[in-house]
Amino acid sequence: MKKNGLKNVLTCLLMVLFLSQSFALVKPNSLFSNNMVLQRGVTVPIWGTANDGEKVTVEFNGQKVTTVAKDGKWKVSLKALKANNKPQTMTITGENTIKIENILVGEVWVCSGQSNMEMSISSAWPKPITNVKEEIENANYPEIRQYHIAKKASDTLVSDANTTWVVCDTTTIKDFTAVGYFFGRDLYKSLKVPIGLLFTAWGGTPAENWTTRTSLESNPELKPIVDAYERAVKNYPKAVENYKKIQDSLMAKWKTEYADARLAKKPLPRRPEAPRNPAGGAGGLYNAMINPLIPYAIKGAIWYQGEANSGRAKVYRTLFPTMINDWRKNWNQGEFPFLFVQIAPHQGMSPEIREAQLLTLSKVPNTGMAVTTDCGDSIMIHPTLKQPVGNRLQLAARALAYNEKIEYSGPLYKGFEVKDNTIEISFTHTGKGLLAKDGDLTGFTIAGDDKKFVSAKAVIKGDKIIVSSSEVAAPKAARFGWNNIPVNNFYNIEGLPASPFRTDVD
Repeated sequence: MKKNGLKNVLTCLLMVLFLSQSFALVKPNSLFSNNMVLQRGVTVPIWGTANDGEKVTVEFNGQKVTTVAKDGKWKVSLKALKANNKPQTMTITGENTIKIENILVGEVWVCSGQSNMEMSISSAWPKPITNVKEEIENANYPEIRQYHIAKKASDTLVSDANTTWVVCDTTTIKDFTAVGYFFGRDLYKSLKVPIGLLFTAWGGTPAENWTTRTSLESNPELKPIVDAYERAVKNYPKAVENYKKIQDSLMAKWKTEYADARLAKKPLPRRPEAPRNPAGGAGGLYNAMINPLIPYAIKGAIWYQGEANSGRAKVYRTLFPTMINDWRKNWNQGEFPFLFVQIAPHQGMSPEIREAQLLTLSKVPNTGMAVTTDCGDSIMIHPTLKQPVGNRLQLAARALAYNEKIEYSGPLYKGFEVKDNTIEISFTHTGKGLLAKDGDLTGFTIAGDDKKFVSAKAVIKGDKIIVSSSEVAAPKAARFGWNNIPVNNFYNIEGLPASPFRTDVD
């Protein structure tokens, strides 16, 4: 009896000790884990969870900061750090002690958007990226690290992505964002400091899903997006019920049509699908894939998205700037550089979506755009040439974020003037001069009052383009690259392509 009694007492004591330790454990957000990169030159927030009233101390790089947990949370701030490529250790102490190893200090960038940002080095959608074998073999950059957030949507804010940092090498590179990696690699070669990539992207997603519900609802032009989403959520159960009633007949019809199409060698019909659950729509990706990153200290963001909004380009003129300002407001780190990719040529991508992106440059300060008219694919929405995309983004970063005196953009439309039977067009970002690659300029059209655009002759005159046509005696407007698949040869001498545009913006 005595032996059993002692055993029970010891068991109870162990349980009490276990419970007290488990409830008191200090835990940093998963952003603060082995192999992380911290942003240099700014105040660096560090945060996590602990027991209420628990004293938490963070030690790093000669700094020691203490706070007390409240409502199960704690947060401290480190003073600005200098770039450091030598691994360091951070110690976080409460009732327990955590050591975070192999920490570097350098530049941290958010890499977000839809599938062309999500596309990894090893992706084949349906083809692999250009020179993929060589890129993998040469990807030995231990000072480049990636923190990849898994795809998730939520109607409520998520505080921790619960993932890890990964060091770039010839094995791990396969899961790095291709555009983000090429951006980070080229930036690393220029800056010679560690690079951290916060990779958060999801294919096929519209910009409204990456914007807070509050910002959408507060804008009269964007509130209908939220209203439509709420109706879809409300109607979803009934839609599923109705689908189940006719599912068998739909499948039977599809099987017949599929077999007939195969025999006739015609395009195959799509298999019937149940209605998709709209939950986590408007604002849902912001909640689950952006909020977990805030307020991690960053330098800026790169963004490759717009395909999912191509059919609503006019709204995108408002939506995209709203999203950028939304992120900046919530990050509370000022107007950090926001660099984005203009949609590449593709049969399904309208010129209006590229125009909406172009117009964003003048609406939102400290933004830059990488033009990709020479990096597209008329059939594949996922072009394989990702290296120039990353490189052009890093040129914009060097100019806007690091104040290098370099040309970082191709020619951008500035204004026009009608002179007799010609239109004289002026540009910004002319660099060392304008250039027509491989012959005469192509891609220009011109129209009079009838708004019937015809092919035009375009010639370079200093830093301007003179456009004319024998078919238009009194021109009123000109356009360049104004179609889904623009094919043009208009660059600046630095080798950066001009953005498509029209002088008759409505």
